[in-house]
Amino acid sequence: MEKSETRRAATPPTHDAGPSAGLDPVALQAALDEVHRAGMPGVFAEVGDGDGTWRGASGVADPETGRPVGPELRHRVGSVTKTFTAAAVMREAERGRIGLDAPIGDQLPESVPGERGSRITVRMLLNHTSGLPEYLPYAFPSLQGFPSSPDLSGKSLEENRYRTFRPAELIGMGVEAPPASEPGAPEGTYSNTNYLLLGRLLEHVTGTPAEEHITRTVIRPAGLRHTAFPAGTEIEGPHSRIYEALYGLIDPPRDFSVCDMSWAGTGAALVSTMSDLNRFYGKLLDGEIVSPASLAQMQRTVPVRTQEGTKTIEYGLGLHRVEMPGGGTFWGHDGTVWGAGTQSLISADGRRRFSVAVNLTRWNKPDSSGRPRPHPIDDALKALYERAAGAEA
Repeated sequence: MEKSETRRAATPPTHDAGPSAGLDPVALQAALDEVHRAGMPGVFAEVGDGDGTWRGASGVADPETGRPVGPELRHRVGSVTKTFTAAAVMREAERGRIGLDAPIGDQLPESVPGERGSRITVRMLLNHTSGLPEYLPYAFPSLQGFPSSPDLSGKSLEENRYRTFRPAELIGMGVEAPPASEPGAPEGTYSNTNYLLLGRLLEHVTGTPAEEHITRTVIRPAGLRHTAFPAGTEIEGPHSRIYEALYGLIDPPRDFSVCDMSWAGTGAALVSTMSDLNRFYGKLLDGEIVSPASLAQMQRTVPVRTQEGTKTIEYGLGLHRVEMPGGGTFWGHDGTVWGAGTQSLISADGRRRFSVAVNLTRWNKPDSSGRPRPHPIDDALKALYERAAGAEA
């Protein structure tokens, strides 16, 4: 990217009717600006409190032209997709077509054969306790040993930019790799293999491609007008350019706005807006997408190790539980794909909600041991999330 990425090109914030005393537009905009000043090319967000909504942005969507980011832009939202997929599975479970504690091998014996298929249940796929490892290092071989291997590089990201992967191909990579743990282990391991299998399961029980089924049963009923699985390699509609740094291995960071997203599928391929995400999580917690009983199951968490292995999160069935300082318990999901990052959370009572997008990912350069070093963006984003969650400065 050019040095123009550091220029301030903020979009005037938007305030909807019915303002809430819980929203401080000046403080929220200042928090966005801090993320941009810390080195993020562009950041945009929507924050809601009760009936009040604030939208804001800071920085640039295109560092070459100086085009500013805006809060209405469409964005690749990565693993936020998992909540949509989980909701579709729960709806089929309500209809009796999927058993959460049924072995996945009963319905997909060709995908998870033998004893493993008889031990791994649908619930284990949903909460990442299946023991199935991540397929990404095999689909992108230069990522093997992520994040600390001395041989790590961004070579295979570029080589596979336009490659169309088949879900069965990716699932096979994960199933054939050494297991991360035994099925049903007390602590799970986050893995996209689980959510591609859930997509295959949806196709098996509905006779419809998983992306179409999720669109028909979750996205459209929720009234999400700007949310869709990508039809091609480009993001349709107004959007930002997105830049992948891969912990300093891609320097300068490379534009991955155009990319075949078949590698992410029902685990991380969705495109959405911050407004649509807030609407989705609001309707989910209101019981308008799945039943209250299903939501209660989704909110039953277990400890799950993240892909980097650096921390453990509380994970339910497609939902994170996050304790925000000064803001209480929130539910939702985060997501990253090449170049795009998203965080979308809603308070347990449904009153406070926020979604934040950034257009640069994996900005932390490694230390001598290969571990990503802290960066000012980390602190600025943490402060933004806390402010968006309603914590006082």
